[in-house]
Amino acid sequence: MKKLLTLLMLAGAFTFTTVQVYAQDSTATDTTVVDDSFADDSFANDAAEDTSTDSVAAIEDAEEEAPANEGFHSVVKKQFLAGGPEFMGIVLICLILGLAISIERIITLNLSTTNTKKLLEDVENALSSGGVDAAKEVTRNTRGPVASIFTQGMMRMDEGIEMVEKSIIAYGSVEMGRLEKGMVWISLFISLAPMLGFMGTVIGMIEAFDAIAEAGDVNPALVANGIKVALLTTVGGLIVAVILQLFYNYLVAKIDSIVNSMEDASISLVDILVKNKG
Repeated sequence: MKKLLTLLMLAGAFTFTTVQVYAQDSTATDTTVVDDSFADDSFANDAAEDTSTDSVAAIEDAEEEAPANEGFHSVVKKQFLAGGPEFMGIVLICLILGLAISIERIITLNLSTTNTKKLLEDVENALSSGGVDAAKEVTRNTRGPVASIFTQGMMRMDEGIEMVEKSIIAYGSVEMGRLEKGMVWISLFISLAPMLGFMGTVIGMIEAFDAIAEAGDVNPALVANGIKVALLTTVGGLIVAVILQLFYNYLVAKIDSIVNSMEDASISLVDILVKNKG
């Protein structure tokens, strides 16, 4: 009986020991699995951190490359400030005033353009049907320098054809002066803008050489930066001059066209008056 109890106790102890060892092995296995999972999570986190780092680096690279893709207005503003607001501001004022006068002249000259062929036909019909008074009424109701010249010429109809011609020539000079109004200012800005740019360049070069003299050594970076800033004023002045020159040439061509129409129409008017008087 004692042997049986001893065997049962040994069997129970062995079973308990086996279960405990198995439990320990299971715990160790679970811990290993957890550790492996934690390792996998850590690897995933490291990968995510690496991805985030790469994303941040990509964003920084994009930000560094952004200045290369700046818009036109940003580039112009940057160069304008780099050239110095003193001279660049004056050059900008020349551009604004020159453009304002040019636009005003373009509108005025386009409104001054007259269909001279139709006007001559209306004047001739009015002379045939109602006389000089009817013809003057037609010219007064027509806009443009050609109609104004016709009116002034027919107002001297009672004094003879010679006085009509003299009146047309004299008043034609007045109308030409009105057409050319403001052109001298555009020409001034065309000449003034590059001269201001050259002045800014000369002053910038003087400042660069003063900086070299103070430093006692020729610093390429200092010289290059000073020359760049100085030349920006010249570029600005030349750009303004080119833009205004285009408008100026267009306006000159428009004025010449109107003046030629005035001269041709005046000759035709005299012929019509002579024919109707006879």
